[in-house]
Amino acid sequence: MPAPSVLHRLPPVALLAGAFWLPSAAAATPPEEGMQLLAGIGWAYDDNLLRQADDAPAFDGQRSDSYRTLEAGVVYNKRISRQRIAATANVSKVAFDHFDQLDYDGRDLQATWFWELGSQFEGHLKGLYIQTLAPYTDFNSDQRNLRQQRRQEFDAGWNLHPSWKLRVGAVRDKAIYELAIQRFNNRTEKTFETELLYQPKTGSAIGLVARRVKGNYPYRRPFISSVLLDDFTQDELKLRVNWLASGSTTIQGLAGYVRREQPSYGEGATSGVNGRISAFYTPGGKISYNAAVWREFAPIESPRVSYTLNKGASIGATWFASAKLTVEANAIYERRSYTARGDFAGADALRDAIRSASVRAVWQVRPRVQVVAACVHQARSGSALLGTGKFDANVVQVGANVLFGQESRRPGGP
Repeated sequence: MPAPSVLHRLPPVALLAGAFWLPSAAAATPPEEGMQLLAGIGWAYDDNLLRQADDAPAFDGQRSDSYRTLEAGVVYNKRISRQRIAATANVSKVAFDHFDQLDYDGRDLQATWFWELGSQFEGHLKGLYIQTLAPYTDFNSDQRNLRQQRRQEFDAGWNLHPSWKLRVGAVRDKAIYELAIQRFNNRTEKTFETELLYQPKTGSAIGLVARRVKGNYPYRRPFISSVLLDDFTQDELKLRVNWLASGSTTIQGLAGYVRREQPSYGEGATSGVNGRISAFYTPGGKISYNAAVWREFAPIESPRVSYTLNKGASIGATWFASAKLTVEANAIYERRSYTARGDFAGADALRDAIRSASVRAVWQVRPRVQVVAACVHQARSGSALLGTGKFDANVVQVGANVLFGQESRRPGGP
C-alpha cells in the first residue's frame, strides 16, 4: 500500500488532547462482521498543556489543565465474496477545565474498500476525514486551532508470478487550519508511487519503490521575506524490506535516496539518504521488544519554517502480564534540523531535539470492554533563533471504551 505522505509523519511526541489518546475499542478487538456501536469516556491532566517554554510567562497565569473526552461511534466490517468493506465513524467532545476556549468537537470518519479481481489483481480504496486540535509544540498561543485532514488513497497490485508483484498507488492529503494566523500551514500533498515486489516462499519480501511527492502551500509564511511559497517536489527511490530474520525477529525498512526541491529555502534543493528501519523481537515469553531509527523530512506547524529534517531513534517493550492486562513502555529521541542544506556556521542554532517517554497499561476487562491508563513525559531543547525555548511536560490519562453489538462471526470464520 502507499506509504503515508509527510503529512502523516508528524513527530510522534507531539502530545496534546487527541494526539496521544486512548485507542478506540474498534482497534482493541479483532474485526467482526456486521455493525457495532462504540462509546468511550476519558480524563487527562497535562502540566504544560500549551507547551510553553520554561522562561515564558504562562497564559492566564496557568500552565496546567485537565480535560474530559466523550466519544461515540459506529464500526462496520463486511465481507462480500472477495470484497471487504471496513468503516468507522467516531465523534468526540473534548472539554477543558481552565482553557475552555479550546473546547472542541472531534471527528474521525474512515472507510476502506479492500478489493480483489480474480487471483491476479487486488488493492484498496480509502477515504478519511479527521478533525482534531492541532498540537502547540511549535505554536505559541492559547487560541483554539482545529486541524482538518482529508485523505484519499488508492492502491492496486498485479500478481505477475507467485513470487513477483507489481504495485501502483496514489495518495492525496489535505490539511486545513481553523485559526487565520495559522493558515500558512494549509497544504495539499499528492503522492504517486510504483513498486516491484519480490516475495519468496520464506515469507520475507523486498521491493523497489519509486515515488514522487508534490506539496502545495497556498499561503506564504509570515517570517519569509521572499515572495516564494513553500511548494515542493520530492522524488524518492527506496528499498522496502520485510525480513523474517528468525522465528522471533523481524526487520522492516523503507530507505533510499531522496531529492527535495523547495525554492523558498536556500539553494532550493537538498538530497541524501532518507528512510526508516524498524526491528521487532518476540522471543516467545511475556515480553516483546521493538526499536526503530529514521531520517525523514516532516512538516512542522511553525510560522518560520514549513518542514524539518528529523533524525531519531525509538525503543519500546510490551509486557503481556496476563490474558487481560498489557503494559507498553516507549522512549523516543528526535533531533530536528530546520535547514537541510548542510552544516555551516550557526547551523546548530537551527536545530532542537524532542525527547519523550511513555508507559501505558491496557486492561481488557471483557472482550468488548477496555480500560486504559497512561503516563507521558515530553521535553524540547528549543532553538533561540527560531523563537522556541526549552520546555518539559507531563501527561496522565485514564479512560475506558466499550463496543455494543450482536455477537457475529469473524471474517473468514465458520
